Amino acid sequence: MRLAIDVTLAYDIDGEADVLLLVEAAAMADQKLVMQDLRVFSDKPITAQPGLDGVGQRCWAQGTDHLRAEYRGIVDIDRPAHDIARLAATAPHDLPADAVPYLLPSRYCESERFEGFVHREFGDLAGGPLAAALRDWVRSNLDYAAGASNGLTTALETFASRRGVCRDYAHLLVALARAGGIPARCVAAYAPGVDPPDFHAVTELWLAGAWHLVDATGMAHADEIARVAVGRDATDIAFMTVFGTAQLIEQRVKVTRLDDPDGTPAPLRSFDQANGRVT
Repeated sequence: MRLAIDVTLAYDIDGEADVLLLVEAAAMADQKLVMQDLRVFSDKPITAQPGLDGVGQRCWAQGTDHLRAEYRGIVDIDRPAHDIARLAATAPHDLPADAVPYLLPSRYCESERFEGFVHREFGDLAGGPLAAALRDWVRSNLDYAAGASNGLTTALETFASRRGVCRDYAHLLVALARAGGIPARCVAAYAPGVDPPDFHAVTELWLAGAWHLVDATGMAHADEIARVAVGRDATDIAFMTVFGTAQLIEQRVKVTRLDDPDGTPAPLRSFDQANGRVT
């Protein structure tokens, strides 16, 4: 699966602000970067640092009055679509060190509040069968509704309202999975077929010794998702964090399937600070 990604962001900044961008598709074993180009229109230099767990990278920029960012990318996805219901559980004491934090509650995923519900409703399940049952429960019991939540909505509030957007679906599945003993993390991603077109949030679950992508909204399949970043919850994977005050002027996200990948290798990447360009 080859994806073309086209993103434009424009904001008015109140004075001057530092801005943390997470918009570049990550280079990983199961998703190859054929091409990508990030341009940040700013008079100040931009810098990059590795993303959480070594997935992707963050870009620091500074905006004065305005900030505009344009990202273009082509990504080849080479990832089998596993039936997660067939995957085995991993005992907590056998988890790798970097998976252990994803068993624990976090700001927006209060997994400790769901332990009773998970044990009562799904107590006879574990591992992949439990993961599949939780995914299906979230998909069946939530209504996708734009505007039904905001940046502070937690998994518990989503559970109570039974409404939300992709971020809320991901948070709730993460919280339920952790309550059931499955390490789970949130993933910022691009995927075709997201309606309305936008940045997307999905879940990764640790099963059978590896991370497996799951979209509880049902809008994307594991073999067509391009990861951008991973983290405990939305705190870690927000596409843009402004340390100041900003007003949205324009936001456009377009993800298109492309046919017949030709295996072109990804180019070397470098920063041109003079014009705010990453290639």
